[in-house]
Amino acid sequence: MSLPAEGPTPLLVVDDDVKLCRLLRDYLEPLGYAVEAVHDGRSGLARALSGDHAAVILDLMLPGMNGLDVLRELRRESTLPVLMLTALGDEPDRIAGLELGADDYLPKTFSTRELLARLRAVLRRSAATRAAGGPEREAPVAVGGLWIDPGARSVTLDEKPLALTPVEFTLLLCLARSAGRVRSREQLLLEAADRDFESFDRSIDVHVSSLRKKLGDDAKEPRFIETVRGVGYRLRRPEAP
Repeated sequence: MSLPAEGPTPLLVVDDDVKLCRLLRDYLEPLGYAVEAVHDGRSGLARALSGDHAAVILDLMLPGMNGLDVLRELRRESTLPVLMLTALGDEPDRIAGLELGADDYLPKTFSTRELLARLRAVLRRSAATRAAGGPEREAPVAVGGLWIDPGARSVTLDEKPLALTPVEFTLLLCLARSAGRVRSREQLLLEAADRDFESFDRSIDVHVSSLRKKLGDDAKEPRFIETVRGVGYRLRRPEAP
């Protein structure tokens, strides 16, 4: 993806609610964003794959091709940051979207302030990934067979590279920096997703589940990520029994 170094940040909104798209454009453009809106899933996928945007705001209920299918196809070729819009109470859809690689979600009852905060958070994580390898490289972290290079934003497991989403990478790095110590869900959400914990928010659990699958980890007999019931998660040290 090659984006302009200066000028407004290009965003793609994929939603069949024309009025909502217009409201988002009117709100975001004075804040330094250039908003392109499309109103069906197939057109949204094509534009998301064009490389012309810094992030996409994606509705799940779309004509032609639903948002989950758009996200699934997009993730086969792109790590473009995706902020999902979901109807209130659609927890299964939110979980499915996070499992497919969405960076975050927002109920359609969102306030503009919350939208801006979530959008800035996913863009910051994406910018950190693009800036990997810059002059201020952080030392790699090694835990067991894991080798995590914060500067290159890369992870290897037993010398084999892992393909992680930006959230998964940041989550694993947070746990690795505190290997042997428990990190609460609240702490992980603040560090990995760059936002405050909300009641009944399961996004960290979903990201941990996806991360475990990529690590080949077993939640019942973990090699890496342990669940500390009622508290959060811990990355095992290799010497742990």
